Amino acid sequence: MTDTVLVTVARTQGSVPREAGAWMAVTAEGLTGTVGGGHLEFDAIARARAALAGGDLAEEVRYPLGPSLGQCCGGVVWLRFARVPAGDDLAAHLPQPPLRPVALFGAGHVGEVLARFARELPLALHWVDSREGQFPPGPPPRGWQHEVADPPADAVPDLAPGSAVLVMTHNHAEDFDIIAACLRRAREQADLPFIGMIGSRTKWASFRQRLQARGFGDGDLARVTCPIGVPGVAGKQPGVIAVAVLAQMLALPLAAQPAPD
Repeated sequence: MTDTVLVTVARTQGSVPREAGAWMAVTAEGLTGTVGGGHLEFDAIARARAALAGGDLAEEVRYPLGPSLGQCCGGVVWLRFARVPAGDDLAAHLPQPPLRPVALFGAGHVGEVLARFARELPLALHWVDSREGQFPPGPPPRGWQHEVADPPADAVPDLAPGSAVLVMTHNHAEDFDIIAACLRRAREQADLPFIGMIGSRTKWASFRQRLQARGFGDGDLARVTCPIGVPGVAGKQPGVIAVAVLAQMLALPLAAQPAPD
């Protein structure tokens, strides 16, 4: 085993390729992650490998992204360099970005693909299904929670404040009860910034009538988005739906998505 140099974007100014907290781990033989590519990254890799070969390691380096560096972004990036000794757990040294809390109800075809793609995104997933054995084997990623709840609507009161809710169970009756529970919580606490449900406009029209019969008014029902996903994505394959929905989650205002404690 050999030492690693962890390169982190410490801060930025103006137009830059990556945000503060982006990282790259450099060894003598390879690298993981990226701080933005191009000459910025080439120089950072060269500095890291020179240090691994016995040279000095600057703690922080300022990079103006202009003609002198062969990049035209126009901003400034400060990179921080830190040696991680061989044998240390690299994950313990990585910066931890804020995670958007997302409650996903349903571990069927779309839910499974959505959760698989979400592993690469800054999301804290509270994944709920009423059936045992639906979740993939092994521990969930950092910040995630897998919960078997029958009925799944019972999990709604325990969702993290600020959660975006995605409803896509295998059962329309479960979907309805989850939506009703979310609307009750939103009415009382106003801390669920997004409540979305997979389905057609016909499905939502039916649900809307039933929810009105339960006493929910137009203001309550306006909180629900159905169908879900960014507009203009028409495919119905699970992967297509998952990408459209995840893009919608990432577009939510950050102020409405506080990091979990």
